[in-house]
Amino acid sequence: MGREQWKKIWVGSAGNMVEWFDWFVYASFAVYFADSFFPKGNDTANLMNTMGIFAVGFFMRPVGGWVLGRVGDRKGRKAALTLTVTLMSASAILIAVAPTYAVAGYGGVAVLLVARMLQGLSVGGEYAASATYLTEASAPGRRGFASSFQYVSMTAGQLLGLGLQIVLQRTMSEDALHSWAWRIPFIIGALGAAIVFYLRRNMLETEVYAQDDSAQNDPERGTLKALWAHRREAFLVIALTMGGTVAYYTYTTYLTKYLSGSAGLDKPTASLVSFCALFVFMCVQPLAGKLSDRIGRRPLLITFAVGSTFLTVPIMTLLKHAGSFWPALGLSLLALLVVTGYTSINACVKAELFPTGIRALGVALPYAIANALFGGTAEYVALWFKKGGIESGYYWYVAGCAAVSLIVYITMRETRTIDLNRVKKAEQTPVASPQPAKK
Repeated sequence: MGREQWKKIWVGSAGNMVEWFDWFVYASFAVYFADSFFPKGNDTANLMNTMGIFAVGFFMRPVGGWVLGRVGDRKGRKAALTLTVTLMSASAILIAVAPTYAVAGYGGVAVLLVARMLQGLSVGGEYAASATYLTEASAPGRRGFASSFQYVSMTAGQLLGLGLQIVLQRTMSEDALHSWAWRIPFIIGALGAAIVFYLRRNMLETEVYAQDDSAQNDPERGTLKALWAHRREAFLVIALTMGGTVAYYTYTTYLTKYLSGSAGLDKPTASLVSFCALFVFMCVQPLAGKLSDRIGRRPLLITFAVGSTFLTVPIMTLLKHAGSFWPALGLSLLALLVVTGYTSINACVKAELFPTGIRALGVALPYAIANALFGGTAEYVALWFKKGGIESGYYWYVAGCAAVSLIVYITMRETRTIDLNRVKKAEQTPVASPQPAKK
C-alpha cells in the first residue's frame, strides 16, 4: 500500500477517532454526571434518564445519515467528513458547559439534549463518509484491510476515553468526578475535533469519486429517489447491521457499567478490564480485514453470527459471576474476538453494495436506522431488563438479533471482488437499439 493511500487512511481514521471519543465518553462518564442533571433520588432511574438522552442521539443518526450522506454523494467525501467533525466539536463544547440541575433546573437537560442531537447528526454521517472514504481510497485487493481501520480508529477513541477515565479515577476523588471533573473529557474532545478539522480541510478526495463523470450531471445523485432504486441493498444493510451493532455496543459502551453494576467489580477495575479487552480488539481488526481480502467477507460475518448466537448467553452469565479482573478480561476478550468477524469488515461490505453516486447515502441512512433501532437502544434495553428483575432476558435479546443477521449472511452474495465503478461503467456502455424482426 502506497504512502498516499496510507495518508488517506490516517486522515479519515483520525477524525473517526475523535468522533467516537466524544461519543463514547458520554456513555462511559454517564455514571458520574447522571445525578447532575436530574433531581436526587433513584440512581438507576437517573442513569436510565441519562442513557435515554444517549439513545436520542441514535435516533438523530438517520437524519444525519440522510443529510450528510447526500452531502457526501453530491459534494464529495471530503466535504461530508469536514462537516461531521464540525458538528461533533460543537456538541462537545455544549456538554462541557451544560449547567446542572441545581443551577438551571431542567435547562441543563435541554442543553444536553441539543448536544446529543448534534452528536447524532454528526455520527450519522461520519460512519458512512468514513466507510466510503476508506473503502474507495484503497486498492481493490486491500479494501477489507483498509476499511478495518474504521473500527481501529473507533476503538482508539474509546480507549482514549477509557484511559482518561482510569487516570481521573485514580487521581481525583469520587466527589470531584461527580461534581465537575466529568467535564474534562468533553473539553479535550472539542480541542481534538478542532485539530482534525484542520487535517480534513487539507485531505485528498478519493479517485473513485473524483473520476465519476456523473458527479455534476445527475440531478438525482445522493437523493432518496436514487436510494429507493437500490432498496434491496438498503434493507440488506439494515438486516446485516442488526446483530452486529447490538453485540458491539453490549461489549464496548455497556460492558463497563455491566461489570460494575451487575458483576460487582469496582469502577476502576471494570474500566481497566474494558481498556485491556478493547486494546486487543483494536489490534486484531486489520488482521481480520486482511483475512477477508483473501477468503471473502461472508465467512467472517457468518463466524461472528454463529458465535454471537450461541455464546452470548453463557458469556454474559459467566461475566456476571466473574468476580475479579482476570476472569472478566478473558470472557470480555472472547466476546470481542467473536464480534471482530463483523466489525473488521462491515464498513467495506456496505460500501461495496452501492454504486459511487449513491454510496455514501446508501451506507449512511439504512445503517443509521439500524443503529437507532438496535445499537442506540441496547444499553437502555439492558437497564430495562435489569430494572425489571430479568437481566438475563437481555442476553437472549442479543443472541436473537445475531440469529436474524446470521440468516442474512448465509443468503447474501459475496462482495469482495465487486468493482466499485461497475455501475458507472455499465451506464456508459451504449445500449443497442432494437432491430426490427426479419420477415
